[in-house]
Amino acid sequence: MWFFRRKGPSGFSSSSTAEEVTEGINASGLTAIVTGASSGIGTETTRVLALRGAHVIMGVRNMAAGKDVKEAIVKEIPTAKIDAIELDLSSLSSVRKFASEFNSSGRPLNILINNAGIMATPFMLSKDNIELQFATNHVGHFLLTNLLLDTMKKTARKSSKEGRIVNVSSEAHRYPYREGIRFDKINDPSGYSSFAAYGQSKLANILHANELAKRLKEDGADITANSLHPGAIVTNLFRHNSTISGLVNLLGRAVLKSVQQGAATTCYVALHPQVKGVTGEYFSDSNLAKPRPQGQDLDLAKKLWDFSMVLVK
Repeated sequence: MWFFRRKGPSGFSSSSTAEEVTEGINASGLTAIVTGASSGIGTETTRVLALRGAHVIMGVRNMAAGKDVKEAIVKEIPTAKIDAIELDLSSLSSVRKFASEFNSSGRPLNILINNAGIMATPFMLSKDNIELQFATNHVGHFLLTNLLLDTMKKTARKSSKEGRIVNVSSEAHRYPYREGIRFDKINDPSGYSSFAAYGQSKLANILHANELAKRLKEDGADITANSLHPGAIVTNLFRHNSTISGLVNLLGRAVLKSVQQGAATTCYVALHPQVKGVTGEYFSDSNLAKPRPQGQDLDLAKKLWDFSMVLVK
């Protein structure tokens, strides 16, 4: 069991679960997209949002796994409104197809949770020839968010309800390459470190949310954008590293969060009234936190935005 239990100003702590941080919140009438929803904290986030009444669209790479998750949740919560659409974040064409299918459905969109991720993979390039962790964890979500923004803006205007964009980052953002984002060497296998590349992609999640928050404010859109660290969790993110996988299995229950605790901060930032109007911030353990200085660098955030725009063109 997770043992650092001290509550923060929000009234919640690292041991709070997603159900606890959303207790009493009515999300009926809200529509949410959760990427990477077929496993780990993505599944738990989907379950809890559905439990609170939201209509959840799962973005899943494996439709069979998505179907299983949907059936399991509906069995537990017969009133749950859940749909699944195929989405491979490492493929820009898959992202475009997902966004096109969602936008043409005429559904509203109140909440976008950019949750999907891969961790510490060996050096590989995506279908679009972008280093795989950067492609999946950042670039795919960057494009997805841009393609869904008009729908979110329209929904916020029509419903008079604040839209929320939530980027699931990680404390690993503190350990990227020395320069933070290797703009000139993003696809360079020499000097590639699977962990620094993961840290780089997680730093990008924070910078993306910050720059997006700034742009949405300038637009006068009633949409917030925040990022968060879910906590060290027992999930299959570690599958590419057998040593860490072994350690996780050995120590997991004692020092890592459960999936229920791991999904808490995401659900808190997505639904809690305490977070209304809060934008461009970083959260951990369902409380405000501070990212490393690079994660607060406005120039770096703007540079990443421009760089990402070129990559998705």
